[in-house]
Amino acid sequence: MLKVLFVASEAAPFVKTGGLGEVIGSLPAALRALGVDARVIIPKYRSLSKEYKDNIKYLKHIYIDLSWRKLYCGIEQYEHNGVPVYFIDNMYYFDKDYLYGYGDLEVERYGFFCKAVLEVLTHIDFIPDILHCHDWQTGLLPFLLKTQYSKELANTRAIFTVHNLKFQGLFPKRLLGDVLGVGDEYFTPDKLEFRGNVNSLKAGLVYADVISTVSPTYAEEIQETFYGEGLEGILRARKHELYGVLNGIDYEAYNPKTDTLIFKNYGSDNWEQGKSFNKKELQKTLGLTVKPDVPIIGIVARLVSQKGLDLVSCVLKEMLELDVQLIILGSGESSYEDMFKYAAYKNPDRVFVNIGYDDTLAHRIYAGADVFLMPSSFEPCGLGQLFALRYGAIPIVRETGGLKDTVESFNEFTDEGNGFSFTNYNAHDMLFTIRRALSFYSQPEIWSALVKRAMESDNSWERSAEKYIEIYKKIVN
Repeated sequence: MLKVLFVASEAAPFVKTGGLGEVIGSLPAALRALGVDARVIIPKYRSLSKEYKDNIKYLKHIYIDLSWRKLYCGIEQYEHNGVPVYFIDNMYYFDKDYLYGYGDLEVERYGFFCKAVLEVLTHIDFIPDILHCHDWQTGLLPFLLKTQYSKELANTRAIFTVHNLKFQGLFPKRLLGDVLGVGDEYFTPDKLEFRGNVNSLKAGLVYADVISTVSPTYAEEIQETFYGEGLEGILRARKHELYGVLNGIDYEAYNPKTDTLIFKNYGSDNWEQGKSFNKKELQKTLGLTVKPDVPIIGIVARLVSQKGLDLVSCVLKEMLELDVQLIILGSGESSYEDMFKYAAYKNPDRVFVNIGYDDTLAHRIYAGADVFLMPSSFEPCGLGQLFALRYGAIPIVRETGGLKDTVESFNEFTDEGNGFSFTNYNAHDMLFTIRRALSFYSQPEIWSALVKRAMESDNSWERSAEKYIEIYKKIVN
């Protein structure tokens, strides 16, 4: 049986800030269903809920040498949905108010985590065939595996998955020896050096046996200067070992037929009644005018430029001149938060904004909205459009990354497609696409077929899990 250990800084339902946590919370279970012994290891953070803390099983503790330091490392275990999940416990590094954002200490925290993972394998009696590492927080692990553990773990291979190339984990050269205990021979452009710093993500790109990212289009895009974040050269050099595998979503957690967070359950066979009821209750709950025929445009996102909100800011006035209601859920840059709060203040019966995150409200927006807007400037994969498709909220997206791979623009001549898209990063192209979508919303027969097709799109983890198994087998044979 193929043995795979997922190494990441977060995993749902224990701790999650975005798509990375969703993936680590779902993909291992899909792999186990296909006969892979998939397990997970993450840090034990303070934010772990009491429900989990009270039921985690303490296994043992060891001490880790990190350069000149000798550090406590607790090893704990919990089983979630049949997946063994291990926790690395060290209060100094992980018992903190926030998950991330501790300056130079970040490399020490995750340098310790990466080394701890390699040290604890013999103590949990699980030597994996594959270490599946995710994002910069685990980028140093393939480096340590190849340079310090090549004898002890000679048969273990590493795959490094990039969820967002923008976040790279840069730290000063002096920390190379102080944290990792290695010399300047690794501080070269073909290894860890990047613009005068050490780059944790680059370490994963250089030393992993293969690289993957979260959509085929993003795998192509990041080899170009515009999307490559300065790393396009190494990605082009390793293009034959670079795979794009689409993320999926948890079809149990996001299932309109059984979702306990929405107002009424429904499926693709009775979506009209279900969505109309959810829409009415959503309007009532949020204080919007209850109008069944007025389309609701939903946005659930981090309120940052990457999500295309500068396009929205350019044409928000024109959008609100349309006969629509707008619901926004998210937080981020103050300029966008203030923009939406002002729009809600001026149009309380048509615009609602919730600054922050509310999982229940997110599900209710997917279930009650008619249209889901996601005009990202770049999007490695994106999960919002997948949730929207699942619940029959028709996505309007820009053709980039995973948005291009999962949303097929509606063609009225062939009656194909599951959403609407535009190519150029242009506010009026977006506005034109919104107007185009609304023109079909006013044609019930066409819209009904579109919603049904969207809800029946297959974005489950099974196909992606099968592709990962193919990659695993290539590097262990």
